[in-house]
Amino acid sequence: MHILHSPDIWRDFPRVVPGVLAIEGIRPDVDVTPRVAAFERVAAERLATGTESDLAEIQAWRRAFARMGLKPTQYRSASESLLRRFRKEETLPRLHPLIDLCNAVSLAFAIPIATFDVTRLTGHVEVRYANGTETFETFSGETEHPDPDEVIFADEAGRAHARRWCHRQSAFSAVRDTTSSVLIVAEAMHDDAALDIPRLITTLAAEVSGAWSVPTTSAVLSAASPRFDV
Repeated sequence: MHILHSPDIWRDFPRVVPGVLAIEGIRPDVDVTPRVAAFERVAAERLATGTESDLAEIQAWRRAFARMGLKPTQYRSASESLLRRFRKEETLPRLHPLIDLCNAVSLAFAIPIATFDVTRLTGHVEVRYANGTETFETFSGETEHPDPDEVIFADEAGRAHARRWCHRQSAFSAVRDTTSSVLIVAEAMHDDAALDIPRLITTLAAEVSGAWSVPTTSAVLSAASPRFDV
């Protein structure tokens, strides 16, 4: 399988910098507590003098959401939602060691990170505009259809694995205890995105390799090189 962004996305959002990471051999019995704590400390330091809305990474996604016709304070990027919750509660719920680690890295970098179980993806995945017929499975068990022209992560079976770009992921391809093969996507649009995305992917790859002792493959995508083969 592979992942790519559609030409329309590159045309309309030329500042987007996507980083991708593929992992084999994930297990649910790994302790990442010290690693998570280290990244949470970084996030706490960044929030010590303001709120998440002050961060350039968050402001860039707010502008992108506004361009998509979404109210930025009603539909937040995943990283903004995580930071907002962390600022109020000073912690995040523990779900799965890989998800906990990705959430912590997302907090530290203020960049949204999507994590998918590869076995639940059919064919290639494309970040593209929806046509409205795709299906999206919520964590409460409901089935939704994305709005036409909404940015989604879609596979060849017509499943939307994320809605409103980086706002919400589907339960269908969420990482669970039986997950072994994972695809991770991080995207940013702020001025330093071309520097921060490679740094994020390198950091996350090192943390995963250290915690699980498994190999990883990664890439930073561009309009000139938009595809990553898993």
